[in-house]
Amino acid sequence: MKTSPRRVARLQRHQRVRKHIAGTSARPRLAIYRSLQHVYAQVIDDDAGHTVVAASSLDPEIRQQIQEGTKKDEAAAVGKLIGRRALDAGIETVVFDRGGFPYHGRVKALAEAAREAGLKF
Repeated sequence: MKTSPRRVARLQRHQRVRKHIAGTSARPRLAIYRSLQHVYAQVIDDDAGHTVVAASSLDPEIRQQIQEGTKKDEAAAVGKLIGRRALDAGIETVVFDRGGFPYHGRVKALAEAAREAGLKF
């Protein structure tokens, strides 16, 4: 199976940005992945090499809320959830990693909702 040029370009953008962005235990990385149907977010401590907090549009907590609505509404719900879970874990500031996706649409909605929930980045 051949990889599409759009996917290759996104992965190249992601690798280029990841050369400069790394999450520490003091300021972990908020990584976003956007598929065609769902959106995923993780707060990652790259020093320790583990995920501290994660949320996605598949979480049962928000799955019932987002039965109706747009994908942007779904992404905003994930942003609120990841922000709340990060604050509960004692994380206030993060480094934002958009994963090579444009800061537009669902990625922007998730980031703004996480900021409204109390995360600083």
